[in-house]
Amino acid sequence: MALRSSLTHSNPVSLQFRNPRFIIRNSHVNSSSDESHRPTLRISADSAPKARFVARRTESVSVRQLQRPLIEYMSLPASQYSVLDAERIERVDDNTFRCYVYRFKFFAFEVCPVLLVRVEEQPNGCCIKLLSCKLEGSSIVVAQNDKFDASMENKISCDSNQSDSQVQQLTSDAIIEVNIEIPFAFQAIPTQAIESTGSQVLEQILKAMLPRFMMQDLLLFNI
Repeated sequence: MALRSSLTHSNPVSLQFRNPRFIIRNSHVNSSSDESHRPTLRISADSAPKARFVARRTESVSVRQLQRPLIEYMSLPASQYSVLDAERIERVDDNTFRCYVYRFKFFAFEVCPVLLVRVEEQPNGCCIKLLSCKLEGSSIVVAQNDKFDASMENKISCDSNQSDSQVQQLTSDAIIEVNIEIPFAFQAIPTQAIESTGSQVLEQILKAMLPRFMMQDLLLFNI
């Protein structure tokens, strides 16, 4: 179903910040030796500037029904999904898959996300949800793994109202959101510029990814 192709590129799960908070206490000396009145300076990792990237895209394709109705195909459990791209998708269990996304560029860095996703069955299709995301690339890229959280949902569905029609619509509706602590090397760049660039990258990923998902689904549906 949709996962076989969606997983090839999706995106994407929630990661929580894994950096522990750290507290630095800095005090000045007053005229007495009583340290209980010393002021405290707290520096928290949460005070670092953050950026938010968001992208959403919907793709639809018309499917001509053959011997097997599309709604029946979309109702298959995840355990019966075929993995077309075994080099980029690994089955973890019946409902969970690991996906190696194609590399993309963010500013001067190449990033390759590795996604862990779960497929949840729905009445007219399925919903692919991101469980976790790990970044691969340079040491700077890898260092961001404990400084961001990401979420993704890709809902794949067909219109049950057209079940008697020879042609049905298969729709993929995906949304990705990433919240990241801005690395020190990028903090001189305005946050708005970073967010704009990050969102554009996510949009380009979805633009390239969703049509491919749909074509993969059509190939499997016609097998």
